[in-house]
Amino acid sequence: MTITEPAGTRTASTFDSLNPRTGAVVGTHPIASAADVEAAVARARTAAAWWGALTFAERKTRLNAWKGHLTRKIGELAEIMEAETGKPHGDAMLECALAIDHLSWAAGHAGKVLKRRKVPSGLVMANQKATVEFAPLGVIGVIGPWNYPVFTPMGSIAYALAAGNAVVFKPSEYTPGVGIWLAQTFAEVIEKPVFQVVTGMGDTGAALCRSGVNKVAFTGSTATGKRVMAAASETLTPVLIEAGGKDALIVDADADIEAAVDGAVWGANANAGQTCAGVERVYVHERVYDDFLTQVVARTKELHATNDAGAKIGPITMPSQLAIIRRHIDDAIAHGGKAVLGGPDSVGERFVQPTILVDVPEDSSAVTEETFGPTMTVTKVKDMDEAVALTNASRYALGSSVFSKRNGMKIAEQLRVGMTAINGVITFAGVPSLPFGGVGDSGFGRIHGPEGLKEFTYAHAITNQRMKPLIALTTFQRTEKAEEQLGKMITMLHGRGGK
Repeated sequence: MTITEPAGTRTASTFDSLNPRTGAVVGTHPIASAADVEAAVARARTAAAWWGALTFAERKTRLNAWKGHLTRKIGELAEIMEAETGKPHGDAMLECALAIDHLSWAAGHAGKVLKRRKVPSGLVMANQKATVEFAPLGVIGVIGPWNYPVFTPMGSIAYALAAGNAVVFKPSEYTPGVGIWLAQTFAEVIEKPVFQVVTGMGDTGAALCRSGVNKVAFTGSTATGKRVMAAASETLTPVLIEAGGKDALIVDADADIEAAVDGAVWGANANAGQTCAGVERVYVHERVYDDFLTQVVARTKELHATNDAGAKIGPITMPSQLAIIRRHIDDAIAHGGKAVLGGPDSVGERFVQPTILVDVPEDSSAVTEETFGPTMTVTKVKDMDEAVALTNASRYALGSSVFSKRNGMKIAEQLRVGMTAINGVITFAGVPSLPFGGVGDSGFGRIHGPEGLKEFTYAHAITNQRMKPLIALTTFQRTEKAEEQLGKMITMLHGRGGK
């Protein structure tokens, strides 16, 4: 999850995206210079004036046309994603389908969430009609990740567009073809350059941060997010950061163990573990720990990361991540942990086999740092208070999962995280009306839901005097009698508080 590391060979003006399964060149793409980025933003600025002036209904019609176009060509998009990320076909199709569903929700709900609405004026300002509306910021710069190159950036792109903004999208250097395809399909149904793509390496992303866009939405590592913030701060550009995670799954004594095992295995290994909200830590009540561990090992043994077409786990997309995964496994074992499945030998040149670690100290890097591979640590806890405390001890606070028949909500309410799935894993990401995002080192701001629409707007508050005030206050002609009347009114309204 980085915007600085090259994906393949490059010349002074181009770079290659590579198939992580084979190393073959998937495509060659231009490296956009700072001047190229500025030109794209300038075009977007002009297009934004037209797009933002459309009614919500007019934008909805156009976005629905794009949605239909994407849906009819979903197989083509999935094939590009497969080639650039190496993920299985079914996973690529699922990602595309969820992204399309979010696009539909954003287009259909923007008017309801953002339109002008009346708000109470209060007794002191009873002569004023008060309204608030949410207006588009202008041009949004989106810097996307490679692990979910459609679903994740579309959480910003679709919602920003629905809110009335133009978008300039810089996809990851590992998945540029996906970004280009999205922009091309948009151009096939929308007549102006409201959505554009610029490809390149870290310098291109930095240029977008400094280009004067009205907001930057970034998804990637916490370290890179800090660099994005630093670059954006030069022009006082606000940012939305969706950074890393070290998500925990909690298993209570009364949990459906089979369901918890299924959730843990999928959450830790889907997309080869390359999921910011995937399962990396598991805390299990001591009464069901042995049963859970036996079942989770047995189920995980059925999975293999291979180059076979039917494999459920693909390769590690970013080669440099292999060293991090290996380091975390080594560190866990060096500090007294044990690999009950997999281990250091599970890390190959392109693929990593599922690994389950137990008895890992909480200060090990396998617990404290984002691994981003098909590994999990499983830890026994005496009760749910301990599980909650260990979950909340992480500097990351993105998502979480709780398996419990009776206490799921009670446990979830105690977790300092942006999202929690009860008796499920990552289900919150598939609900368009729910906000997605974290706190702490996992970032700030939200995509998806009403909050995701408002993230790409500013609130415009308007008062409209509908009658002369009962007490004239905002004037140099204010009288002593008016001030006395105000004092009596405030005392009557608020004087009973306190003792």
